[in-house]
Amino acid sequence: MAAQTAVQDRQGGGGVREREIAVEQQHLDRVYRRLEEKIHEAEFLMSDAAKKGQAGTPGALAERDAQVYRAGVHLNRLNSEFEDFLFGRIDLLRGKDGKKGVDGAFTSVDPADDAIRDDATADIAETLHIGRIGVLDTDYAPLVIDWRAPAAAPFYRSTPVAPGRVVRRRVIRSKGRRVLGVEDDLLRPELTTGLPVVGDGALMAALGQARTHTMRDIVSSIQAEQDMVIRAPAASVTEVTGGPGTGKTAVALHRAAYLLYQDRRRYSGGILCVSPTPLLVAYTEGVLPSLGEEGQVAIRAVGSLVDGVTADLYDEPATARVKGSLRMQKVLRNAARGCLDLAGGAPATLRVVAFGRRIELSAGELADLRHSALGGTAPLNLLRPRARRLLLDALWRKTGRRFDDAELAAEERQGFDEDISTEQDFTDFLDAWWPVLEPRRVLAALADEKRLARWARRVLTPPEVRRVARSLRRDGATAHDVALLDELDTVLGPVPKPKRREADPLDELTGLDEVTTYADRMPGRRARSERLDEERTEYAHVIVDEAQDLTPMQWRMVGRRGRTATWTIVGDPAQSSWSDVEEAARARDEALGSRPRRRFTLTVNYRNPAEIAEVASTVLALAMPGTQSPRAVRSTGILPRYEVAGDDLGADVRASAERLLAEVDGTVGVVVAMNRRAQARGWLEGLGERVVALGSLEAKGLEYDATVVVAPAEIAEESPAGLRVLYVALTRATQRLTVLAGDRDAPDPHGIPDLLTPLA
Repeated sequence: MAAQTAVQDRQGGGGVREREIAVEQQHLDRVYRRLEEKIHEAEFLMSDAAKKGQAGTPGALAERDAQVYRAGVHLNRLNSEFEDFLFGRIDLLRGKDGKKGVDGAFTSVDPADDAIRDDATADIAETLHIGRIGVLDTDYAPLVIDWRAPAAAPFYRSTPVAPGRVVRRRVIRSKGRRVLGVEDDLLRPELTTGLPVVGDGALMAALGQARTHTMRDIVSSIQAEQDMVIRAPAASVTEVTGGPGTGKTAVALHRAAYLLYQDRRRYSGGILCVSPTPLLVAYTEGVLPSLGEEGQVAIRAVGSLVDGVTADLYDEPATARVKGSLRMQKVLRNAARGCLDLAGGAPATLRVVAFGRRIELSAGELADLRHSALGGTAPLNLLRPRARRLLLDALWRKTGRRFDDAELAAEERQGFDEDISTEQDFTDFLDAWWPVLEPRRVLAALADEKRLARWARRVLTPPEVRRVARSLRRDGATAHDVALLDELDTVLGPVPKPKRREADPLDELTGLDEVTTYADRMPGRRARSERLDEERTEYAHVIVDEAQDLTPMQWRMVGRRGRTATWTIVGDPAQSSWSDVEEAARARDEALGSRPRRRFTLTVNYRNPAEIAEVASTVLALAMPGTQSPRAVRSTGILPRYEVAGDDLGADVRASAERLLAEVDGTVGVVVAMNRRAQARGWLEGLGERVVALGSLEAKGLEYDATVVVAPAEIAEESPAGLRVLYVALTRATQRLTVLAGDRDAPDPHGIPDLLTPLA
């Protein structure tokens, strides 16, 4: 009976829908009135804190500074007008007990034994609204439950098979202070509760929205298996695998927000989220602010993990395989030691004057001393004091001074060391003989092919030496170069920094230091915490997105930033662009250490309609036989379009893009082989911001309403992992896919390239 009523309500048109929108609007108005009260409270705290600063005592200033910071952050958060600030509602049966959690909601998961009457009727005992931040009324009852709170979990996890206490789940679509629409799921259709039901497909409506060039959060449409990952305990390592479109990246970002909500003190050390490309960083960086979290999570491309260096180039696949291999460890160690001899200017001998006569160390003696100094295990720059000490010891022995009195001998030696080490000739010699080395200088030295061949002897082949040396002669850096720089930073150790200026007593009188601290902490300014983030090299939690693409050397780089961290590793082996999977797995295991691991698998493809997923599965069968594709949850009835390029490839690509721009409301991505990126941008010039050209490796993690995949064979043949890269390219579209066959695609009479022809 209840199910029949629900259907009638859905078909009944605007009456029920408009009434339910009005109900939710009334509640949202109440929420915003309460938020305005909270804003006034925050403004009062700001004003009160400023008054405390007038007291002038150090204690008052420190208290003022901390209070202004907290109030400022709170005020900034309350003043943010989010899309879908209030996005969900659940209507629940009475629970087994009457206990309430810290968020003011009842904690029981299961309904009371007598919550459902014998005649299949029941009363709604509790209604919870779910939003981006929690809001309590003046009596501390929940007006909005934070989506990360335990009480919100049933909104995501309840299903018709296991509904728990949830009778109706409602997705509310709002913008700012206005409710735009509602969509309901009836999880207990067998019950009569009097609840009206509006719409039939909140998830499908969300999946069908037009895409932009930035990722939307999925906070209103998280599904049960995704929620299990987001709320998994933080201890040790959480590993998540899943095919294209299963929401891996979104889940990783929502997990960061959830961990901060659960234990903000623990993760005050910062959360690092590593993405494979700058494009994916730009695509995702707006998600966390929309979830009410910013400032504690650093989202970095793997090519931007070393401060002061940004990867703006790409290596050819053959070069990338060398630079990413663990073999480069030995090459870099040899190069670092070899660079000690490259500074030039160091005399072959060391001569000083002591006790009225000249003392000299020969070239052979100096070579022995360097060999002894290099016997230490410390980084090269930290061995410099050891080298200095060995030089002074050798010079002292040359003096032949002997003393029966130990105290007199120690005093004489101390004076000798002070005199010699302050002589200009000695300090100049030490700077030239054992220079302070910087990673960039050592990496630049590898650009000399003959020199690299010497340092890489029996490690790299001559063709590999040529490729690496040639790539390092270019202006700019690649993501693989950044990992090499980070490795060199470990091999060399820190570069001594100039001594900081001592504090001027006048600063204390003028209050300049205190004013700077205050300004630094104000919202919207370049905060002190941001500057600390730039210097931070270790984090409390590390999230690795598209982990299957990290090279062994990149795993070493990321591992150094999470030595004491908990981890979330997100990836899909079927999408890996790295050829030596086993070597990368060893490097990953070394980075993660012996930490216990918890594993999850996402199985549902929410991005691609079934028609596109079927084409991609054909390539997956070639790339990784036996691998199961994720299950697509929807079908559009629109089949992929196959075209064959003529003599003018650029004109054909442009025509395909123009057609798709007319067919979809959102974005169009044109995916080409990496060596065609610049060409493709020229082909699409002038078509507007909705269309973008990108190389095959840049497409990772992104999605578009429609895509054009150009010359699949070129993408498949550009590296040993090319079939997996092609699989990625074919799974970017949410609505329409066009495949444009090139010269090497051998299309059949229907234009279908041979790589995309289903196996018999």
